[in-house]
Amino acid sequence: MRHAAVGVAGKPMRRIFLWLVVAAVLPFGAAAWGATDPAATLEVSTEPSGGVRATATLLIPAPPPVVQAVLTDYERWPELFSTPMSVTHLERRAGGAVTDLFIKHSFLPGGRRLFCDNQELPEGGLVSTLRGGDFKQYVRTWKVAPDGEHGGTRASFELLVDVDTWAPDWLVAFELRRQLKQHFRLLLEKILARAAGQPLAR
Repeated sequence: MRHAAVGVAGKPMRRIFLWLVVAAVLPFGAAAWGATDPAATLEVSTEPSGGVRATATLLIPAPPPVVQAVLTDYERWPELFSTPMSVTHLERRAGGAVTDLFIKHSFLPGGRRLFCDNQELPEGGLVSTLRGGDFKQYVRTWKVAPDGEHGGTRASFELLVDVDTWAPDWLVAFELRRQLKQHFRLLLEKILARAAGQPLAR
């Protein structure tokens, strides 16, 4: 009986906690959406079978080889995200690498492990697929191609993620949109910094 009482009492407490999280995230998320970012398109939605899918198109004023170099600079991946993370293991191999990340987030009490195989695409881009860790699903795809103007790049992004967390998918989707906006801005900063001193083709 005691366990049942705790379970019933826990439900309203969890609802209260969820709304407190939403109240804290809303102002910051709204401010982030109003800022300039390189994403020409960004769509984030929940999947009927579970998880969240995000797609985006980025127009980047730097040549594809520079974009590819930043995307595959595995040691510096934590610099591309506002969420604290660390590379705990990296094994480079021909055409890609195996990465083991430890990620901390308010939605991930104690942190989560993300163990992935990363395959670099011959035509430009990168596919990261889940090998283990604390995620139910994780597939991230970058495709990189010339934009046809002044040596710039058109990069397409797709992510399917289902993390083992107490948060419902709609809240994960809300937070993921905010995180991706920040991620794309940090990515652009790193790309432009690397491209500095390397004139774009005309």
